[in-house]
Amino acid sequence: MSARELAPDTVVDERYSILSRIGSGGMAEVYCAQDMQLGRRVALKLLHRRFSADPDFVERFRREASAAAGLQHPNVVGVFDRGEWDGTYYIAMEYLEGRSLKDILSSEGPLAPARAIDIVVQILRAARFAHQRGVIHRDLKPHNVIVDDEGRAKVTDFGIARAGASDMTETGSIMGTAQYLSPEQAQGHAVSARSDIYAIGILLYELLTGRVPFQGDSPVTIALKQVAEAPVPPSAYNQAVPQELDAVVLRALEKDPADRFANADEFITALEGVRAALTVPAGQSTAAFGAIGAAYPATAPTDAAVAPVPPAEMTDDELAAAAYPAEPLEPEAPQERRWVPWAVAAGILVVVVGLVVLLLTLRPDKAPVPNVVGTQLDAASTVLRNRGFDVEVQRVLNPAPKDRVLREDPQPGTKVNEGSTITLTVSDGPGQTAVPDVSGRSGTQARKALEKAGFKVELQREPSDIVKAGDATRTVPPGGSQADRGSTVKLYVSSGPGQVTVPGVVGEDQAGAQATLGNSGLKVSAVSQESDQPSGTVLSQDPGAGANVDKGSTVTIVVARQANRITVPGVVGDDEGSASATLSAAGLGVATADRAVSSPDQDGQVLAQHPRAGRSVTQGSSVTITVGRFSGPSPTPPRPSPPG
Repeated sequence: MSARELAPDTVVDERYSILSRIGSGGMAEVYCAQDMQLGRRVALKLLHRRFSADPDFVERFRREASAAAGLQHPNVVGVFDRGEWDGTYYIAMEYLEGRSLKDILSSEGPLAPARAIDIVVQILRAARFAHQRGVIHRDLKPHNVIVDDEGRAKVTDFGIARAGASDMTETGSIMGTAQYLSPEQAQGHAVSARSDIYAIGILLYELLTGRVPFQGDSPVTIALKQVAEAPVPPSAYNQAVPQELDAVVLRALEKDPADRFANADEFITALEGVRAALTVPAGQSTAAFGAIGAAYPATAPTDAAVAPVPPAEMTDDELAAAAYPAEPLEPEAPQERRWVPWAVAAGILVVVVGLVVLLLTLRPDKAPVPNVVGTQLDAASTVLRNRGFDVEVQRVLNPAPKDRVLREDPQPGTKVNEGSTITLTVSDGPGQTAVPDVSGRSGTQARKALEKAGFKVELQREPSDIVKAGDATRTVPPGGSQADRGSTVKLYVSSGPGQVTVPGVVGEDQAGAQATLGNSGLKVSAVSQESDQPSGTVLSQDPGAGANVDKGSTVTIVVARQANRITVPGVVGDDEGSASATLSAAGLGVATADRAVSSPDQDGQVLAQHPRAGRSVTQGSSVTITVGRFSGPSPTPPRPSPPG
């Protein structure tokens, strides 16, 4: 039975009784179940059977439980238990009554800025808690956030969360969902807490606009846009988004992690500042919004016979009043003094009506200037031209990245005629200056010189046979070249002689071994040792094969030397003294073994030897001789002759 077929009342691991199916994900099926031991509902996640035999998926599934179990926080879904059952693996988690943010977006569309901020601040609190414990989520998206009926948000699915720098599986595939993937993840680079900041920025963008900033036909296309394409400000799709919130979202979506919010706390502070501004009464709004409706002030009449030109924003009733002004009261007079020829009155009426019609016909349509401050020039120009505006660019030196829009005139929100020219003040970068030449300086001195010149410094270490350890070797860009102020210069510092891996040369002949070691940048010291191996064969080496040593280090090799060999002389039958003298004269050592004999004639005689006579042995080898030892009774002395 697969996890997809679990029926109600199925009991998992003798503890969890299935109540209903909640949904399915890429790795697992999720059920609502009753914990029969503790009497509470849980969300039971069972790994798909097709993955249960794959150690990579199993490890990822287990890692989810381990990562989340250590994150006990009000905005993180709790993990209660994990285990194995019926050939697969499960996790028992906190069961939440609520909907995912994805479901909320599908049913409600874009959220009001204040509500979106409230939810995202809760997500950031969960991320902050995880980051402080070395855990990066790596897959934050609306699908992984549950919101209850009271607006409380909780982050779930730490399936690819991991403590450490790598975000790659053992097979090298990038983890995460393309629409929410940071540029560094899309390029397979190491991730950090700022990678989660980027994903939360995408999530906030989607909450405000109902769409993600980058879309495409395939994950690869979307990932490429994450790396290279500037996002359109949220206010281009939702005019309820204020300029300040645009700026917060776009900072979270910076391509360079260093340009994003440094951490979740900084992101939260920025959002809470915007939320506070949203609650300011309308009469206290910024001057930028006070310019609305001021483009067409009323003008004084130049002739008593012509009605004043009304402002462009007048209502139909106001226009009618301007077309048919009330007649001023005149003092009573004879009837004939107030008579006006009907032809003249009709003519005046025709002129007034004609002017009104002409005004209504020629009055240009107005539109609010969209907010493109903080975006890249290409994206800003596209937004403005799509709204019917012309664009004029003025470039200024500024620490902001090149082509970022700093200001726009008229200001965002101002209503202007369609076809008007919007002047964008755009950063031309911080300007350039010469990179200091740091050769011959210590690493510390070199860093200070670069920072004083206005550069950021990225320290790298590299081996050098010339520059002593700790001193600067070079910079990229090189010293003397021009580079943008505020840009990053790579400073390379010597780590001393480079290290090499010692090759294995045991078993090679001496000449070949010396060549191999020399080609690796190592010196060789050879000592000889007598051996049965062919002469010149390397018997051992120190350091051994695979060791990492400084370039130029010495490797000692022990080389076989052919021993002097002699033929063992035969000494069986000789007395012990003669045999020892013969063997010693031949350059051999002598060892003696005793053997009891029954004949006094064999006492002190060599009965056997080892090695045998005629064998070839190494000079200095020992020959063992077996010597007879008579231990019988002493002979009876002759009796003296009796006296005669």
